[in-house]
Amino acid sequence: MKNLKGKRLLILGGPRISLEIIKKAQSMGIYTMVTDWYSEERSPAKKAANKAFMTSTADIEAIVELIKEEKVDGVITGFTDSTLPYYAQICQEAGLPSYGTKEQFELFTNKRRYKKLCRKFGVPVIDDYQPDFILNDKGPVEYPLLVKPADGSGANGISICNNKKEFIAAYEKALDFSESKEVIVERFIYGKEVTVFYTLQDGEVYLTAMGNRHVKDNQEDVIALPVAYTFPSIYLKKYRETVEPRVKKMFQSVGMKNGMVFMQCLVKDGECMVYDIGYRLTGSLEYKLIEATCDFNPLEMMINFALTGKMAEKSIKEIATPHWDKYACNVSFLVKPGIIDKIHGLTKIKQIPEVVDAVLARVEGEEIPKSAKGTLRQIVLRVFATASTQKELEDTLNNIYHTLKVVSSNGEEMLLDGFDTDELGGAVTCLKKIQVLQY
Repeated sequence: MKNLKGKRLLILGGPRISLEIIKKAQSMGIYTMVTDWYSEERSPAKKAANKAFMTSTADIEAIVELIKEEKVDGVITGFTDSTLPYYAQICQEAGLPSYGTKEQFELFTNKRRYKKLCRKFGVPVIDDYQPDFILNDKGPVEYPLLVKPADGSGANGISICNNKKEFIAAYEKALDFSESKEVIVERFIYGKEVTVFYTLQDGEVYLTAMGNRHVKDNQEDVIALPVAYTFPSIYLKKYRETVEPRVKKMFQSVGMKNGMVFMQCLVKDGECMVYDIGYRLTGSLEYKLIEATCDFNPLEMMINFALTGKMAEKSIKEIATPHWDKYACNVSFLVKPGIIDKIHGLTKIKQIPEVVDAVLARVEGEEIPKSAKGTLRQIVLRVFATASTQKELEDTLNNIYHTLKVVSSNGEEMLLDGFDTDELGGAVTCLKKIQVLQY
């Protein structure tokens, strides 16, 4: 990467996860600034930045003026969809690089619109109903249904319903979480899940990772939440043969040239069916595993783009591959609602040789409200690890689970049931095959 020491980077939004951007940027010698309209208590990344402001990320005119006053060299936004259209407009007004356009961000933050685009290019998606079809009894409905806001993220506003009465309640809930007041109603399909990760550079679309997404039914009356991603996916070969060429054409058709994309998919009869897309940095922080296995860091590339207009000085074509030569996992630890008193074992976990990193999503003294139940706000910690053998990875995970303990202010254990390491068997089968098949 080009020497960026002394460059000034403005980060739109300061939730705790934005600390990842700050730490990486500061390690590159970059002067970091954070702005949003929240206090440091609600926007903890402000405490770590070199400078912080109270200007709302939605106030485009004020942000552009701030950019001029502070001699900002580049702007970046993080891990939520809602800021993306503002980010594009701010960059355009200030004459700074934006990896995507306002139109592209609006397309890929609206589930109804991007599902239509997927169908156009033959990318499999899940069957859906128009809400009016169910509300007005226009025909037979196959339950259960998954109801969600068309422009939501973080598992907020999502419900599963088994009859019309439950559907009406789910529909109203989804409306409350939708800024556009649009709701998506899909058939709820029981099955395996995968997440696909792409890195875009100068118009080229590189599939950089594909993981099995493991969810856990460890709470009543809410959707199952992710507890782990294991790499590489057992469905990688078939996905590359059947779906990947269509996805590349789809992205290129709307002019996407740089940045990162993730796609969450359900698997039915071996076919990966897209149910969510994000054109942004991902909260799963999979770039940590990509760097550990492929020797490039998509977050670093995004920072580089913000300051130079280029993802990297050299093409990643030769090193960008989802066919990793190691086993890897990204494990999420979920906690019950309550106030966190103590988190035990974090230092020991980071000292485990196979652990790449461990990132807190919550800290001691913080409350997980009851309203967070069934959403990604229940994640307290993410741990990233790689290993040369399946047994080594399994032993590492078991070591982590035995080490971590989260205790509430009432003295109760807060951790919910997590990933079952017996599920690692699927990943080993895939790895043995790809070492022979090499794309």
